[in-house]
Amino acid sequence: MNPLPASDACIGVIANPVSARDIRRVVANAGNLQITDRVNIVLRLLQAARAAGVGRALLMPDRGGIRALLERHLKRGDASLPHIDWLDMQPSSTVDDSFTATRLLQRAGVAAIVVLGGDGTHRAVARELYAAGSALPIAGLSTGTNNAFPELREPTITGLATALYASGRIAPDEALVANKLLEVRVADGARAARHDVAIVDAVITHDRTVGARALWKTGSLAAAYLAFCEPEAIGLSSIGALLQPVGRRERGGLAVQIAAHAADALTLLHAPIAPGLVLPVPVAGWQRLLPDEPLPVQQSAGTVALDGERELIFEPGQRVDVTLREGAFRTLDVARCMAVAARDALLRTSPQP
Repeated sequence: MNPLPASDACIGVIANPVSARDIRRVVANAGNLQITDRVNIVLRLLQAARAAGVGRALLMPDRGGIRALLERHLKRGDASLPHIDWLDMQPSSTVDDSFTATRLLQRAGVAAIVVLGGDGTHRAVARELYAAGSALPIAGLSTGTNNAFPELREPTITGLATALYASGRIAPDEALVANKLLEVRVADGARAARHDVAIVDAVITHDRTVGARALWKTGSLAAAYLAFCEPEAIGLSSIGALLQPVGRRERGGLAVQIAAHAADALTLLHAPIAPGLVLPVPVAGWQRLLPDEPLPVQQSAGTVALDGERELIFEPGQRVDVTLREGAFRTLDVARCMAVAARDALLRTSPQP
């Protein structure tokens, strides 16, 4: 296809070079994307975006090898790509890179942020957008371990859809959808409350340290709070999904209480916690989560795992509650964008004589 005329549209790209390298890749038979695979994904995404009219892309720099391989490719020349610039930041190879890049991309005025990563990377970007009250949308691509949130989709299609929206060919009311998240608050009478978010699941554990962060042992679980839980998903949200599914566009969420011992459980659920890893979970009960109604955590001390990674430690005397927020941030509906492209002939041009 001859590319559509390049517009002034600029998109942002946050590609996590180390997603899918946590302990769950060791304990389960899961694959791992190499840096060359990630670079190829970025190239296909950007080539499609340029073909659909995007003139410029701003990328997050990294120390994991994505930037180095991309720059090597660019030196050979590639007219199929938009103009590429790198954000002015020093990468730290931590989640702070995603936080910083999201803030810089907002200031730069990009039309959308394409995220390559798992639930954790998408959470980091959504957290910054939510904190800023930003309407900037995310287009997600799955490159992580447990991917309940981002789509597993060919990046060429995501690039086309993102470009059609970014260049103004598809209106926001047709291109974008609103998403729920879980807001977690840890309060201590003597200190300011701590806040964080999860875009899929906030799981309470008996652990008193974060350890290796990634959570995969079901014996430490005390409760799971789910923004949505779909039966075909893998990860901790599957616990709720196999009890009472809640769609990501459906109102409300789900809270699941987990028994300390199988003998005390209402039912023993066998859930796909990680790729190739199906483990028993003793379920004590479950209930719907209503929007904007804080639900107190019954556990007196432990950790809160946000989208599969232990992040918050709480001690006796501290109060923890979880609140479901609807319409918290926006994402690109790739399937609907492509349907609109077909309906409105957005990718057709007149044959050249």
